[in-house]
Amino acid sequence: MMSSEQFKDLVFLTATDTTIGFVSKNAQKLNQIKQRPQNKLFITVLPSLDKLNSLTRIPPAHSLRVRRSQKTTFIMPNGDSYRVVHDRRHNLLLNRLGWAYSTSANPSGKEYDEEFAHKSADIIIAPLKQNGQASSLFKLGKRKIQRLR
Repeated sequence: MMSSEQFKDLVFLTATDTTIGFVSKNAQKLNQIKQRPQNKLFITVLPSLDKLNSLTRIPPAHSLRVRRSQKTTFIMPNGDSYRVVHDRRHNLLLNRLGWAYSTSANPSGKEYDEEFAHKSADIIIAPLKQNGQASSLFKLGKRKIQRLR
């Protein structure tokens, strides 16, 4: 059995809570695979609200919305983005990793390509369900909220 330290540089291809995606703790490797700028940030996915609270402070005006959200990504006032995953199967991996960056399994700006995805991943976690819809995305201010998708 591998420890979370051994997982840190691996890229997993898996059915996430929203789409088929890449999950990894290595942002540089994900940027390389997706052929995207190094300064573009990833969504950090977490297995629990407790883990989210340990990494960031949710503006009090939005805490209830964040707690009750499903398949929703929130960009915090500092620019970091997070999604708490409630999918039991996907959390089997996230509980092992503690947290991970998540992105769609395609080159930046292109459609999903199964051959590209399989070739790019270190580990494939099956089954890969039909490619679903991306998470809702909200930008949180101290008091205001803006829907981005």
